Amino acid sequence: MKADPTVCVFGEDVGHYGGSYKVTKGLAEMFGDLRVLDTPIAENSFTGMGVGAAMKGLRPVVEGMNMGFLLLAYNQISNNCGMLHYTSGGQFKIPIVIRGPGGVGRQLGAEHSQRLESYFQSIPGLQMAACSTPYNAKGLMKAAIRSENPVVLFEHVLLYNLKEKIPDEEYVLCLEEAEMVRPGEHVTILTYSRMRYHVMQAAKTLVNKGYDPEVIDIRSLKPFDLHTIGNSIKKTHRVLIVEECMRTGGIGASLRSAIIDNFWDYLDAPIMCLSSQDVPTPYAAPLEDATVVQPAQIVAAVEQICQ
Repeated sequence: MKADPTVCVFGEDVGHYGGSYKVTKGLAEMFGDLRVLDTPIAENSFTGMGVGAAMKGLRPVVEGMNMGFLLLAYNQISNNCGMLHYTSGGQFKIPIVIRGPGGVGRQLGAEHSQRLESYFQSIPGLQMAACSTPYNAKGLMKAAIRSENPVVLFEHVLLYNLKEKIPDEEYVLCLEEAEMVRPGEHVTILTYSRMRYHVMQAAKTLVNKGYDPEVIDIRSLKPFDLHTIGNSIKKTHRVLIVEECMRTGGIGASLRSAIIDNFWDYLDAPIMCLSSQDVPTPYAAPLEDATVVQPAQIVAAVEQICQ
């Protein structure tokens, strides 16, 4: 925002309150109420306003206080964000970022535990990315703001408390690149967002059992980085996908299809996909845990694949 006066922020409580998770803390004092605009509780209205602002040359960052609330703006995101560049014959660009907390929190209930990646992945014209560390959250956010395309950036509600040393020098990550988290030889584990940490917890157990998993944080949910993913599959010949998204029509289903289409000949075992249960997320903690993939399930799946 210091470097580019066209960047602005819209959303509920993003101003002097600093956002529900304090992502925009201090910005209102630095840039004023016009560039950090508190909006009414009307997601369809302020998302549509963001699209209009992008059409007129601004670079708005629209926050959904919870990603589940952005279902109220689904028309603006699909029919407007995703399609206006095409339907205007290229006359309009829509450089908008739509971001906010999502995923299964700790007893937030069904309506506040939405995993909406699968809802948005089929919209033509949108890019999607999911951050998992402070380092890639900053790098992906910078890339998303600079992009000429509309970008949906998924942040996980349980990852805001992570701390990491960030470089002082300027850096911007590529929106279309996956991250190699752990090189390995025996199996490729593809994951993103909070599940990265469940996978790495499982990886410690797997190493003790004699396995050498390769872990990739796909980060780019649309498009997939098939170059990085493919090179890994050509080495390990086995794939496990671990996601918090729903099993039916989720990111894992799309990723599995892409792998079969492009790397079928390199597979020595069926692709396994561990996903959340196709149920509304329960409030009770034991039931909530039962709907989401746990590290022990990841260990068991790798042992099965590598038999």
